[in-house]
Amino acid sequence: MLFVSALPSRLPPEPLTVGALALAVLAVSSSAPLVAFAAAPALAVAFWRNLLSTAVLAPATLLRRRAELRALAAPAGRRAGRYCVFSGVALAAHFATWMPSAKLTTVAAATALVATQPVWQGLIAQAQGRRLPRAMWAGVGLAVAGAVLATGADLALSGPAFLGDLLAIVGGMFAAVYTALGEQARRTVSTTTFTTVCYGVCALVLLVVCWVGGVRLSGFDTRTWLAVLALVAGAQLLGHSMFTYALRRVSATTISMLILLEAPGAALIGWLWLGQLPQPSALPGLALLLAGVAVVIHSSARGHRA
Repeated sequence: MLFVSALPSRLPPEPLTVGALALAVLAVSSSAPLVAFAAAPALAVAFWRNLLSTAVLAPATLLRRRAELRALAAPAGRRAGRYCVFSGVALAAHFATWMPSAKLTTVAAATALVATQPVWQGLIAQAQGRRLPRAMWAGVGLAVAGAVLATGADLALSGPAFLGDLLAIVGGMFAAVYTALGEQARRTVSTTTFTTVCYGVCALVLLVVCWVGGVRLSGFDTRTWLAVLALVAGAQLLGHSMFTYALRRVSATTISMLILLEAPGAALIGWLWLGQLPQPSALPGLALLLAGVAVVIHSSARGHRA
């Protein structure tokens, strides 16, 4: 997820920005195929993904943000610290539901259904007392109808595929909670510190879940470890970093729309690499779902500008 702080006036787009965006879309699109490819329990992959990301970020945070880390434990900063911790718990719930979904259903379905996050984000805003534009409610309706069509098609296919669809939807819900909590934390906490604490808490929660559930965390083959490292370098660090870089020249709304390309991108990678083809009966529902999410994002941006 992207957490956008105050940015200077946007500069005109240029080839480097276009390249960064293309790289970011490719990086995030690889996430679900890599999870499906890894010969390891999804929870174990989620744990190592976050632990290794924390290990990459922690040295820079400890060197440059040590005072900020101490402030999170002080009385004045405990509120922000709690938001960081709770964000990590929500992120763990997101990974614990979405990543198993990529092994139960198709890569295309898992990626499209978790992309319902902006829909849940809008409903959270409504629960917080914000009025949503009518167009946003129309987008919510389209997305829900598309999800029903897609999951109905997978229910007819198999029970595990339907369960994977439901887990992907729940993963989108937890991603929205994670984003809402992170938005509160990012008001006073830098991106580096927030991500380090959040990923660290997420890894710790997933470690406990794996221990309680008896999930194996070692003994994997080389290709699985390479898939985990690719997840860390690609979707976890490189993808979001490139999106953040592009925000200097491209609006957050455009970035959100581009992130939706993760769904067809993951489907294409899943087809070419893993030989996964979505059920033809599910395709209209997935297309309708993504169209609804796009309407939600666009109407949300218009509401903020109004």
